[in-house]
Amino acid sequence: MIGWIFLLVPMVIVLYAGIRVVPEYLNYYKVMTALKETAVQLKSDETLGPAAIRGSIEKRFDVGYIEEPNSRDIAVSKNEKGDWAMTADYEKAVPMFGNLHLLMVFKTTVVIN
Repeated sequence: MIGWIFLLVPMVIVLYAGIRVVPEYLNYYKVMTALKETAVQLKSDETLGPAAIRGSIEKRFDVGYIEEPNSRDIAVSKNEKGDWAMTADYEKAVPMFGNLHLLMVFKTTVVIN
């Protein structure tokens, strides 16, 4: 019986951590998809600027029900080649037990060519 307890307790903790982490990774996947779709949509736009990019990102976030990160948290800048780049760089702390949290750091950059 004691052997089963030592075997099952770590498995339950890992399963619980997985249950807490999976929704955040699904949200990250939605953010990446929204940025890639925005890049495809704005690819041939020659009058592109930060305001137009942010507006398009905001629309995609609203349609995809993405609440974190906010569209204002996406960095829009030009890279070395002169192309526009959208960077989502954010952290998410997921509570586990009491004061124990899992910290996840997400970072992705999508270039509009």
